[in-house]
Order: sequence, then structure tokens, then C-alpha cells
Amino acid sequence: MRTSVRRSRVTPPAALLAVLLGLLLLLAPAASAAGGLDAAASALKQHQVYVDPAMTGRFSQGQADALAAKIKAADKPIFVAVLPATDEFAPTTVFTDLRTKVGVVGTYAIWRGDQFLARSDPAALSGAAAGRIAGAAFRSHPGDVNGTVTDFVDQASSQVKGHGVAAGDSGLSVAAVVVPLALLALAGGGVLLLLRRSKKRREEQRRAELEQLRLVVDEDITAFGEELDRLDFSPGAPDADDEQRTDYAHALDSYDRAKRTMDAAAGPADVRPVTEALEDGRFALATLAARRGKLPLPERRPPCFFDPRHGPSVQDADWAPGGGTNRTVPVCAADAARLADGLDPDIRTVPTAQGPQPYWNAGPAYGPWAGGYFGGYGGGLLPGLLVGTMLGSAMGGGQAWAAPGYGGDGGYQGGDSSGADFDPGDFGGFDGGGGGDFGGGGDFGGGF
Repeated sequence: MRTSVRRSRVTPPAALLAVLLGLLLLLAPAASAAGGLDAAASALKQHQVYVDPAMTGRFSQGQADALAAKIKAADKPIFVAVLPATDEFAPTTVFTDLRTKVGVVGTYAIWRGDQFLARSDPAALSGAAAGRIAGAAFRSHPGDVNGTVTDFVDQASSQVKGHGVAAGDSGLSVAAVVVPLALLALAGGGVLLLLRRSKKRREEQRRAELEQLRLVVDEDITAFGEELDRLDFSPGAPDADDEQRTDYAHALDSYDRAKRTMDAAAGPADVRPVTEALEDGRFALATLAARRGKLPLPERRPPCFFDPRHGPSVQDADWAPGGGTNRTVPVCAADAARLADGLDPDIRTVPTAQGPQPYWNAGPAYGPWAGGYFGGYGGGLLPGLLVGTMLGSAMGGGQAWAAPGYGGDGGYQGGDSSGADFDPGDFGGFDGGGGGDFGGGGDFGGGF
């Protein structure tokens, strides 16, 4: 007698229930009674704010919800954790641990015990800027957790680049979120296709912007190479000293670094270190020229605003773009003389679909290019310079140049997932200092 074996199968309603239960588990926020790194990371990934149960007496859940709503409204990759000063959150590793577990490029601020510090991926905000904002907020609200972290978010949200993470909304029921996601899961093939198409479009835009930049950056590299070729200096000459040889070697190294970095560039964000190297090399040449001429060494100043190829600026001058308001800009000696004579400065133009345009009117792709030249001189340098320009508008009104992200959906910005692939040097620990002023205001190596 043949024995038939009935295969058990899950009915469609049961399958849907399984999907719903799985999504419920994924979406459910960490239990408020739980603590530790895992709970903190889980909450930060969903809501970008976490308060440890041991700290709710100083920072309530209501205050945490209000802060999360503020960050969500700003749509920035800012993460705030309020933690007790316990071994569970080791002072030397808590930033790195949370950054690793959250796995999102952004700016991380931690109140631990009675201390407050911030660290950041350079793609979102420079470490120096994050540290200064944290220090100012801490000193403005001594001992006040809510006042400090709220002040920090208010200041940082206008400067951090990128977008916030997809987060749970406490104002929605779980079912209101789960049911649509379940339907999307059942239509996963179509969703996956849409995501692939969207990713393809972003990659195509990214490549197009890189090629647009490549023409301009290659001109910059070539111009610097020609300066080196024209330089009448021999390291072996009798009148050359060790300091001059060091300056010359520094300029050559900067030139080589710029070429190598541009050759390896995969996106617009990779242009920033290229122009950083060129700016550094030109200052080395200016220093070498001063040493050879027995002149005072030059002050480290930003490049000429009108064209960074002019080299380091020598003074500030008042200037207004066509139809714009007056502002003070760093200028080279030649452009300073032109302005003093009532003439137009020698402005760098770049190719666009509308013909040659000043770089500040050429679009958001030039954010990383300009950031490499001017970003090392503080986030407050250029906000006023770019008001009313296309680049200023694309970068949020000309906010800090600290990050290579630059508005729109096509470029690398803070908020992207990176997992554990980040520079741990960007995320130092609490060193036992007082308040928010630790180790130079946030300048903690790793590209800061």
C-alpha cells in the first residue's frame, strides 16, 4: 500500500502574518527599560536620539522625543545619546562603538555623566566644527542636558551635510507603518527594480558630475605643475638651505598627491582632497619664495577667492557680485590692485550648459572642489561670501565647507550607510577634560 505524504505548506494568510510579525520585530523600538550599547545603537538608528534609563531623571523621554522631532524636521544625520558615566559606556571607546554599531555617516554627540562632546565623519561635518559647536553649547547651558543637546542640534543642523536616516515616528501606530511595508514586501520584486533604477540614475549623475569636475581639476593640476616647472630653484645649489629644500619637497609631494588622488577619484566627493593638496602645495611655494627673498614668512591664509590658482590671499577686500550685496573676500595682490583701481577681478570661470560661468554659479557639483580650497579655514569663512549664488543656495546658503556632500541626491553626503567602514581616528573618546572643551575643540586627527 502506497503511503502518501502530505507536504505542509503555509497558507497565504499565514505567510502574510509571518511577514507582519517580522516587520513588527524590526520596527519595534528598544525597550525603555533596556540599556547598553546595543539598545543605544538600535534607538539611534531609528530615532537618532537615545536616553539611557539611568539618565531619564536628567533628560526625560518627552525631552528626547522633542529633540528627535527637531532632528527629523531638520533632516540631518545628527545622532544624540545621553548616557551615564559607567563602564558600560567606556569613555575611550564609546564614540567608536556607537559609530560602528549605528553604521551611518553623520555627526554624533554624546552627553556622558557630566561631560558633553561631539565627533563627526568628515563627510557630514569637520571634527573641529563639531567640537566647537559642542563646546559652545555645553558652556552656554552648564549642567543642563536638555539645553545643551538642543542648542547643539540647533547650531549643527544648519552646517551638517546630508540627510537624516529613515526613522520610526512616535506619532504613528505600528500598524500604520507595518501594513504598507508588508504590502511593499509582497511586491518586493517591483520595489527592488525601482531601487536598482534609482541607484543607476544616481550613479550616472555622479559620474557625469565627476567628469564635469575633472576638466576643471585637471586645469588646476596642470597650472600648478607649470608653476613648479617655472620655478628657478635647485635643491643642490650652494645658496639652498634645508628649510628651502623642505618647502620645495613639500610642494612636489603635494603635486604628486593631487595627481594620484584625481586619478583614483570615483565621485565628486573625491575631488576635495585633490584641491586640498593643491592649496597646501601653493602655500609651500609661497613660503619657499619668502625664504629665498629673505622676506618674512607668509601668513597662512585662504586662497584668492576669485581664483584659487592665484595662490594664497594677501589681504581681504570688499566686493559684490553682479546684482549681489557687498561682502569681504580674501584676495591675491593682483586682484586687490584691480579692485583698488575700480577694475573687475580675474575671476575663475568654468564650462556650463549656459557657457562659461564663475565657479560659484556653476552648480552644486563644485562644492567639493571649493571645499578643498577653503574648507581648512573654518566653517565660518564662506557663508557670507556665497549668499545669492547658485553654489551658496545648493549648499544651504553657503554653510560650512567642512563636508564633501553638496545637496541634491547625486552626491555623497552624510547619512549614508557605511557600517564599520570609517576612520576610527575621527571618533576619539572622552579624555576626562571639563565639559565640551576637550583636546583642541574637536580637532582629533583622522582628517579633522
